[in-house]
Amino acid sequence: MTSLRGRLFAILLTATGLIWLSAVVWIYSGTHRELEHVLDTRLQEAARMVNSLVASTGMTTAIAALPGPPPEAAGYERQLSCQIWSFDGRLMARSSGTPDGRLTEAASGFSDRIVDGEPWRIYTVANEAAGLHIMVGDRLGLRDRLVSDLIKGLLAPALLIAPLLGLLIWISLGQGLRPLRAMANDVRTRDADDMSPIDSTHAPAEVKPLTQALNGLFAKVETARRHEREVTAFAAHELRTPLAGLKTQAQIAMAAEDPAVRQGALQQIVLSVDRTTRLVRQLLALAKLDASGEPQAREAVSVGAVFEEITDSAFGAALHVTVAIEPVLRELTVQASRELLTLALRNLHENAVQHMPPGGQITWRMTASGRGIAIEDEGPGIPEDELALVTQRFFRGRHKSAIGTGLGLAIADAAARRMGARLILTNREDRPGLRVEIETGA
Repeated sequence: MTSLRGRLFAILLTATGLIWLSAVVWIYSGTHRELEHVLDTRLQEAARMVNSLVASTGMTTAIAALPGPPPEAAGYERQLSCQIWSFDGRLMARSSGTPDGRLTEAASGFSDRIVDGEPWRIYTVANEAAGLHIMVGDRLGLRDRLVSDLIKGLLAPALLIAPLLGLLIWISLGQGLRPLRAMANDVRTRDADDMSPIDSTHAPAEVKPLTQALNGLFAKVETARRHEREVTAFAAHELRTPLAGLKTQAQIAMAAEDPAVRQGALQQIVLSVDRTTRLVRQLLALAKLDASGEPQAREAVSVGAVFEEITDSAFGAALHVTVAIEPVLRELTVQASRELLTLALRNLHENAVQHMPPGGQITWRMTASGRGIAIEDEGPGIPEDELALVTQRFFRGRHKSAIGTGLGLAIADAAARRMGARLILTNREDRPGLRVEIETGA
């Protein structure tokens, strides 16, 4: 059954039926036990009454005072039968309708016996003074009829009420599930671009976790879509300029007769290709970081090997930048994701390179805590009011580089956070430049 309403209806109706049936069984057993006790007590009292009457007024009066059993279709008001037998086995008296045969062979007390094919319950009193056995009994079938009629009286209303109860349960479930239908209708009628939160102010407590989960999903989807739009728009804008420049410089190189002009145009083409290549690589890295939701596996990573990989790039060499690495870093091994650590350090290195004057120096050091890596450059630094903003995507600031994209520090920060590290940006105190620390937990 796929319907929540139908499933709850079946569960509630079944549970109600089982409870009602259990109650009927419990009432039946309890009533049967109590009825047996009451009727046995009545047999005792009737037998003792007849015994008292026999002793005081004689047998005939005693038997006449006792009501006889009813005909087949009679009710319960006359169901006792009485016999008086002498000790020597003679039937002295009996009530009307009582079987001719002896009700029981028991000398006294309760006994059960089949009489004329029917089960009887008999109580016998022995009158020693008169030499008589006084027997009073009733049919057990009448007792069963009493209990069965009582149960029928309980089941009849149940059978009549069950359809009404089922209807009330069905309507109540419909009312209880109304918030879910309202939520489904709200989501169904939304536009594809509408990621606003679902209003859960009046939602029941059981539904609020679902609305909160959906609102969280909407927020994640909206964030991802916003990032996608930003990346698409930025890529379209930033790629337009270098591609146009490439075409212009190629036309100049083709048309120039002066070798110096042609060489200058070709150098500009190389720079444009470098810038476009780096932009595309950063956009791909950013998209990969956004798409990957699983934590990266940690491994022992040689920081020296990572430095060799990122400092050998043509990007830094083309600008004639000197790179100094403390010897201790070349021997350092950290537990991290190699891919994320390489991504973070490469973007920090390239960010420093593009803001450096020709002939400047980039220095990689161990942090003072001994648990991280720091990079220092000799560029203009970052204004204090922009330090908290430069890790935002596409933020370039007042000291933007001509070839900057506004993604380097954002990618480094995202990669660091993904591997459980953090970026700390400060301006150098000894000279102009920026110092960036990445605490790797090494």
